[in-house]
Amino acid sequence: MSGALRRAEATLRRSCGDRVRTGFPMAPLTTFRIGGPAALYLEVESEGDLAAVGEAIRETGLPHVVIGKGSNILVSDRGFDGLVLRLGKAYRWVARDGERLAAGGAMPLPALAGVALSHSLSGLEFGVAIPASFGGAVRMNAGAHGHELGNVLHTIDVFILTEGTARSIRAADAGFGYRSSRLPADGVVVGATMHLSPGDPAEIRRRMEEARGQRRRTQPVAEPNCGSVFKNPPGDYAARLIDEAGAKGMSVGGATVSRTHANFIVASEGASAADVMALIHSIQDLVESRYSIRLEPEVHVVGDLGPSVG
Repeated sequence: MSGALRRAEATLRRSCGDRVRTGFPMAPLTTFRIGGPAALYLEVESEGDLAAVGEAIRETGLPHVVIGKGSNILVSDRGFDGLVLRLGKAYRWVARDGERLAAGGAMPLPALAGVALSHSLSGLEFGVAIPASFGGAVRMNAGAHGHELGNVLHTIDVFILTEGTARSIRAADAGFGYRSSRLPADGVVVGATMHLSPGDPAEIRRRMEEARGQRRRTQPVAEPNCGSVFKNPPGDYAARLIDEAGAKGMSVGGATVSRTHANFIVASEGASAADVMALIHSIQDLVESRYSIRLEPEVHVVGDLGPSVG
């Protein structure tokens, strides 16, 4: 363990005690089910925990990453030589005030869509088919079926690790774009508030069932995957380009382009993160050679996997 890791661990243990874990397995925390361990891991349960994390990072410069449900990440086979954070149960809450629905960053987005239904609030139906935490979904402006989270967000609560301060950011100032935001890079999304609309529960439920059904029909939900691998290029669809380039079923080691949906990579038993990365590069090269379009990955790499995707 490096000196920076030892110092960071000592700082964290003063506040968080035995909840700080070393050599913590990451694969079970991801939907790919692959990848090596985190050098340090902490499940955050309070603002005090976040303040301790901020202190450790400022003192040591230790690299860190925040994960949610692990549905859009690829962890290196060697793991991550830094600190991995995940919001714990204290951040899994929901509160309603009229047409506004607030929730903690650890709240699963599908469950949050269910809460909106229970209050006859419309606007979050698409979220039922996105296996992400609310915090992660906010940061990446998750979306499906022509809807995006940024369209219904009102305010976002973040904790800025390098400053050790909490801040509330208006959605209008968050710079939401296609699968992106300009929220502070070192800001942990601890919660957010949405402005939804009153709706007919039967119609809300129908749209939710439609979203669930489309996901079951068109995505490899029963196989380990990370969700959509590539962003859609302007005016087109990544899945169409990959399919028409002949990449459906293409494999590298234990990683295979899904025959159900060409923008998904599935990992068989024994697959490695290196297999997935090699397949990503192969897909990018093939599509670029056919269409002169370099697909941009949507999946985030955690740890060192050689040449970066892009």
